[in-house]
Amino acid sequence: MGHGERRRTLARLREIAQVATRHGFGYVFSRRGARDPGDPSGDTPEERATRGRRLREMLEELGPTFVKFGQLLSTRPDVVPPDVIAELRKLQDEARPESLDAVREVVEQELGLTLEQAFEYFDPTPLGSASVGQVHAARLPGGQEVVVKVQRPDASRTLNADIDLLYRLARLAKDRVKRLSFIDLEGLVDEFARTVRQELDYRNEARNDEAVRRNFDGNPHVRVPRVYWRQTTGRVLTQERLHGPTLAHVELDVMSQEERRTLATRIAETWMQMVFGDGLFHADPHPANIIVLAPDEIGLIDFGMVGVLSQSDRESAIRLFSDVLGQETQRLPRDLKALGIRYPKDLEDEFGRRLEDMMSRYVGMSMDELDVREILHELFGVIYALDITLPSRWILLDKALATLAGVALEISPDFNVFETARPYARRLMFAKYSPERISQRVQTDVGRYASALLEYPLQLGELLEEFKDGEVHVAIDLEELKEASDKALIAANRLAIALVSAAVILASGIIGTFVTEGPRLFGLALVGVPGFVAGLVLFGWLVIGMVRSGNW
Repeated sequence: MGHGERRRTLARLREIAQVATRHGFGYVFSRRGARDPGDPSGDTPEERATRGRRLREMLEELGPTFVKFGQLLSTRPDVVPPDVIAELRKLQDEARPESLDAVREVVEQELGLTLEQAFEYFDPTPLGSASVGQVHAARLPGGQEVVVKVQRPDASRTLNADIDLLYRLARLAKDRVKRLSFIDLEGLVDEFARTVRQELDYRNEARNDEAVRRNFDGNPHVRVPRVYWRQTTGRVLTQERLHGPTLAHVELDVMSQEERRTLATRIAETWMQMVFGDGLFHADPHPANIIVLAPDEIGLIDFGMVGVLSQSDRESAIRLFSDVLGQETQRLPRDLKALGIRYPKDLEDEFGRRLEDMMSRYVGMSMDELDVREILHELFGVIYALDITLPSRWILLDKALATLAGVALEISPDFNVFETARPYARRLMFAKYSPERISQRVQTDVGRYASALLEYPLQLGELLEEFKDGEVHVAIDLEELKEASDKALIAANRLAIALVSAAVILASGIIGTFVTEGPRLFGLALVGVPGFVAGLVLFGWLVIGMVRSGNW
């Protein structure tokens, strides 16, 4: 680090210390830290009541990088208290726009064309400006109207310099604030650095956009802008322009109650489709990221942050959602375990009791009386209060759903997401057991069974080799020989059933997979159905014989 750069870093640290002190967090920079009982560290009820607001205001004053770091902290309820998270979720990434000359320089460097060659028209006034880049309206040669996101010339250097400062502040806070010692502050900065550096490559956002666009292809109610790859690089992103105000600028007062309810329902159903149907969801349903084309038609923009859920995740989430709707309290711990939420055995009773207490407050309520935000808040509050480990993908989903519920209620105060969610969850549950889905599972399992069957000869060969080499020693107790013989016969019979079952599934799966012509039944080629039925008859006959013989 050069002398000039060192001076700038020290000056910035002094500025940060002054801002932190002004908002009541100066103890972080005090050598006495929180070890001094008289230090105003936020331990009093008055300090705790305002800490979230003060932290948000401090980050806003410190600038865009610190705002983005606060946004990351808002997705980490495992280390940040709920009252602070509620304030941090209000942070908006806004910054002073760059000059047209600076934008021109980046575009021409990235595309290898002059601004006039790349675009027939380019509006010098940005539509919006954030810490990493800003968005301009433009028109491609040929007349296609687009929006162009252009990265700030110094975005990478500025962000990396601020990340270095954040590492210093993390070490300082950990050393001087005792009650933060349990938090891996440097790990949080690591996570932030990875997120920001990924955001610096606009091609990641373009790929997310294209993936979501494919999922909604043909849907008349949801539009996702097309990416123009010839005018897209790591620092320039060109997309189709969707004409309409963002939800943040819609005049809701001039809309009828029915139109507002329709809009809220459309937004809720769109995210349900992404979360439960596609497994790829927009993780920031902020009003500035939703374009209102009509009460029953919306556009989605800004795919810098997305969440991904596997098929198993989605099915587990649907079960949890259905059990919450049906107030099946005893099933909730099992549902949460299926989501990958882990907790020690000794917490099981306490966890179950708290869930029952929580759900008992909603017993007998109609869907009109239920507040999805309150239920989500309480459910995740129980999880965090018991220090239960929550996978990161569910933290992101929690943030998205809480934001979405707030947005929907802002549009239509009498809107109840449960009215939309219940039939949607029911349709997805039925889809899980559709013939097509079952056929897909059979075909997927074919590979597993085939691999297992192919492994048996190899495993048997290895076992015989060990016998030959004297590596396997067998001890026989003659008094227990009869019992062992009976157990071996039962085991052999069970193995026979397993082999017959595997053969049946393998045969039907191969037919269903490789025979593509002709009629199909439940996803399987019709020509394979007689063999499948014959295999089932053989299987049943074998089971009946074993039951009658008592060797089961």
